[in-house]
Amino acid sequence: MGGEDARHPIRARLSAASANPRPGRARRRAEPRLPPPNGRLLAARPPRPSANRRRVSPFPHRGRLSSSSSSVRRRQEAAAMAQAKQCRRLEPGLARSVLAGVEAVLFDCDGVLWRGEAAVPGAAEALGRLAAEGGAEGGRRRLLCYVTNNSSRTRGAYVEKLRRLGFPPAEPRQVFGSAYCAARYLRRALPPGAAAYVLGGAALSAELEAAGVAHLGAGPEAAAAAPEQEASAAQPPPGSRAPLDPSVRAVLVGYDEHFSYAKLCLALRYLLRGDGDCLLVGTNRDHRLPLEGGSAVPGTGCLVKAVETAAEREAFIIGKPSDYIFECVANEFNIDPARTIMVGDRLDTDILMGNNCGLKTLLTLTGVTTLEEVKDHLKSDCPKRKNLVPDYYVDSIADLLPALQD
Repeated sequence: MGGEDARHPIRARLSAASANPRPGRARRRAEPRLPPPNGRLLAARPPRPSANRRRVSPFPHRGRLSSSSSSVRRRQEAAAMAQAKQCRRLEPGLARSVLAGVEAVLFDCDGVLWRGEAAVPGAAEALGRLAAEGGAEGGRRRLLCYVTNNSSRTRGAYVEKLRRLGFPPAEPRQVFGSAYCAARYLRRALPPGAAAYVLGGAALSAELEAAGVAHLGAGPEAAAAAPEQEASAAQPPPGSRAPLDPSVRAVLVGYDEHFSYAKLCLALRYLLRGDGDCLLVGTNRDHRLPLEGGSAVPGTGCLVKAVETAAEREAFIIGKPSDYIFECVANEFNIDPARTIMVGDRLDTDILMGNNCGLKTLLTLTGVTTLEEVKDHLKSDCPKRKNLVPDYYVDSIADLLPALQD
């Protein structure tokens, strides 16, 4: 990273990006409104003057999801409704009644539609029948979308996996991964000619590239460039003196198998540089990724927390349970939250997002959550725990098949 070209690896692309408008700028639908650049500072550090500004809603002033006040009101209404949720089993008769008023169904993927490389038995057939049925208005096919926190796959990869496992054909615009939505966010948040320093892999880089967002740092390069030796008075820590690209105005943290101390140093230096207006964005807060057999590996949330701790700043989070990822879906398809159902296997991401956004929520027990966990939340007097309770549950998404028979 010592030469002039390495010091500014994306300068040529930035010049091209400045000369040509980024794709997707001319849109008829309003995009979600952006939050303030600095996020909220953590309690360990006295707030900077810039952090004392009123926090602005990141959502659009239009349509059903029209203003910051309506967003707050929707959350308040959702919190009140959460107190009455009972997590009822979605038996066939009840399922027919519930689905009759639904025009859009949002699915988490892993643990709901498939486990690893194997589809959940009956899931593909259930989605095929859901898509074939008319929605709430009866005059059009019901919309199916796929909303995932996984930033290690592109939308195209999800479309291919759905096809390979026998699910109904899907278009990339039906897939809302945290990598794509992060690219969508930065495309609007960054000023012309600015770039992002990325802690992430090839899929995150590909989505940024497709969105026209200049970036650097993705992959193993930064980690490989730093010598593996302990810091000392004579030898500074890896990454602490590497040249900084002057165009970087955001740090984006996703799933990064090559996360290292050198990358953490670079991320912190970008965030501390200048007047501190560098954005800090995380794809999701999932702290643990379950594996078959009961094991697990650390998730992206661990990496986000490391950067937040070093920077003493809270990141803006793209994925579930953040409202932002649902707002991306709502603005793409103009769907009505009251006629939308979120199907997931995690209470703290899928169900919480659905409840916060005023959607109906359906828990499947083919993933990480057990019914006993839900019952514990139901018994609690804590409003936050009550908000983790879904409207309905099924053992598997295939349990919907009797309600979808011709």
